[in-house]
Amino acid sequence: MKVCIIQYNAGNIYSVVNALRRLGIDPILTDDAEELASADRILFPGQGEASTVMQYLIGHQLDKLIKNLRQPVLGICIGQQLLCQHSEEGDTDCIGIFPVDVKHFPTTNPTDKIPAVGWNYIESLKTPLFEGLEQKPYTYFLHSYYVPISEWTIATANYILPFSAAMHKDNFWSTQFHPEKSGDVGERILKNFLDLQV
Repeated sequence: MKVCIIQYNAGNIYSVVNALRRLGIDPILTDDAEELASADRILFPGQGEASTVMQYLIGHQLDKLIKNLRQPVLGICIGQQLLCQHSEEGDTDCIGIFPVDVKHFPTTNPTDKIPAVGWNYIESLKTPLFEGLEQKPYTYFLHSYYVPISEWTIATANYILPFSAAMHKDNFWSTQFHPEKSGDVGERILKNFLDLQV
């Protein structure tokens, strides 16, 4: 199986590379359109600031490339947010796979810490992405922005308010949490993504 990771100006990509290698996959890190078009699975991970990342993607025509992918794609963290329509972070127009806007966590309570950092459980799990997991498994989050719950939500989490922990539309899946940092649960999610029947 040919697995590619979209290479762009975002952090945390190499932890995804290492997680896939633990599953016996040696992924290709690339921004080459032909390489990505021939992949069986594509991951779009990373950490970063939405407007800066989108400027890079647009400048390298990766935004159009991502939108036109037809094989299974998994967006992770900022990858999930950039697959949405718009982000409040930097007032940024995003790729637009999911017609939902990304919001900043409300900060009305001074005891609420932002960004949300650490382990949190996810629930209301749907689609084969979560096959074999018990309800309410714990996963690792690091984010200041969230995607509201919508018809494309396939898992939810709660921090300050309920939000989309994972989403699915057509050949695009995404997680707000980091499966590559979520131990056995995250490893199973990545394996399930690789094993999706399409």
